[in-house]
Amino acid sequence: MKIVLACDHGGFELKEAVKEHLIKNGYDVNDIGVYNTNSVDYPDYGKNAAEIVAKNEADKGIVICGTGIGISLAANKVKGIRCALCTNEYMAKMSRMHNDANMLAMGNRVIGHGVALDIVDVWLSTAFEGGRHEVRVKKLMEIEKNYKEEE
Repeated sequence: MKIVLACDHGGFELKEAVKEHLIKNGYDVNDIGVYNTNSVDYPDYGKNAAEIVAKNEADKGIVICGTGIGISLAANKVKGIRCALCTNEYMAKMSRMHNDANMLAMGNRVIGHGVALDIVDVWLSTAFEGGRHEVRVKKLMEIEKNYKEEE
């Protein structure tokens, strides 16, 4: 499975830990930055990672900033993206099972690295249930279709 990974300066340390963990577990990781703690704008990295997922150039994406909020908002602006901000394993599981989230957001300043790696593992190993949830995800995508400008 190919995973695109991105962060801003506030998420750099956690991104590095997640990258090492993913590689160790056999994932194909595309790290699109940042590569240090110099200040950058999170919308640029959230958008860039989301575009890679939206174009099917990666199976899933993981984005990280200080809280996970800003970078998840940026990712969710890209058509076709369902980026879930998760702070625990239950949220990660439900975001996949019920929402078919194709991107995960986390906050380096909000959760510890051990918890974050557990979240990643649960999120990547949980399948979408479909069924009644598929109808709901389709409704989400209809909202997007009706409110996002055509490109």
